[in-house]
Amino acid sequence: MATINHRVPCTRTHQIAALALIVATFFFTRLFDQTLNQCSSQYPTYFSVANAPDDVVSWGYGARLNLKIYVYGEDEIDGLKTLMYGREGKISAEACVKGQWGTQVKIHRLLLQSMFRTRRKEEADLFFVPSYVKCVRMMGGLNDKEINQTYVKVLSQMPYFRLSGGRNHIFVFPSGAGAHLFKSWATYMNRSIILTPEGDRTDKRPTSAFNTWKDIIIPGNVDDGMAAPKGRLVDPLPLYRRKYLANYLGRAQGKTGRLQLIELSKQYPDKLESPVLKFSGPDKLGRTDYFQHLRYAKFCLAPRGESSWTLRFYESFFVECVPVILSDQVELPFQNVVDYTQISIKWPSNQIGPQLLDYLESIPDKNIEEMISKGRKIRCLWVYTPESERCSAFSGILWELQKKMRQFHQSVETFWLHNGSIVNRDLTEFSKWKLPMPLP
Repeated sequence: MATINHRVPCTRTHQIAALALIVATFFFTRLFDQTLNQCSSQYPTYFSVANAPDDVVSWGYGARLNLKIYVYGEDEIDGLKTLMYGREGKISAEACVKGQWGTQVKIHRLLLQSMFRTRRKEEADLFFVPSYVKCVRMMGGLNDKEINQTYVKVLSQMPYFRLSGGRNHIFVFPSGAGAHLFKSWATYMNRSIILTPEGDRTDKRPTSAFNTWKDIIIPGNVDDGMAAPKGRLVDPLPLYRRKYLANYLGRAQGKTGRLQLIELSKQYPDKLESPVLKFSGPDKLGRTDYFQHLRYAKFCLAPRGESSWTLRFYESFFVECVPVILSDQVELPFQNVVDYTQISIKWPSNQIGPQLLDYLESIPDKNIEEMISKGRKIRCLWVYTPESERCSAFSGILWELQKKMRQFHQSVETFWLHNGSIVNRDLTEFSKWKLPMPLP
């Protein structure tokens, strides 16, 4: 029996419907693609502080951390304990975690508890070398010669340091001296990742130990009594209760900028507070008194001292005065995340004088309040808390470290064969390298 086909004629209505379907398909496809792109790159790479969400770190860097860090044990390498506790082992971590250099201890402790720590060297992306050497030196536990000798001894016992030329090894130098605490850093550590608050020491050294391509600027260690979210040593004051336009709390140390500010405060005592600070005796300035002084000004002046960075910059966010940077060479942390023009002022150090006070006085309180409000949103980046916190200095450091990761590491002293094995100049396989090793 023949099959009967009933063909429906194609009318103008069908043509219009088909065209509408094509347009709708195109529109929804584009819309779906945009949605997917927004989800896959959850946050932009830069943002306006005014619109920053609570999760500041992810907003600036990305949505997922994926790195493995090996932390050397203090008993694993001969000499490591000396760099942590001094020649006699009497300096404690608790003593070193206090003060502006406490980051050397805090970062170590946070890495020990981190979900990104691995206990297997062969799977590590990066290696962390703990050392409290700035604190140890300040407390008389090691001198410069001993520090240099001990670092060389420690590094010569690390096969993975030799393997990469030190490129995947992390060191913390928490003071203005930076890596210069290790006198031979330029010979042995010039490829390693340095975590430091200091980006410039060319005032006293022929070269800076900080390299923007491999090193990471970290925030200074703000007093825990102020950085805590609740129960701070002092609370900020409303602007109308602040006695001074600006203040500078610090010693002169023979530095030009600081001396100029002290002299300026004598000329304009009603505008600029710069009291004589005593750090010993019955009139010693306590830490609560220090922050009490800071909070009585709208602007906190942060001039260069022995080096370009200053802890006062970070402290100002917790008493909610606008920091005014008077240090031309300063480097600031987490520039992927923070637009510093929205939360601070940087003024040329050669323009310290009445013109600085005139400029600050011309800024309306409304603008000051806006800067303070924006600073409130990002100051969590100055606080050393675990990566479980949505915003912290440690999380920011992990993101910065992830940017330094490489799939492959090489050095002048490493070679490889067709089967993927790594050998040295004598064609000895990596697993058979003997300690101590000559350093790269």
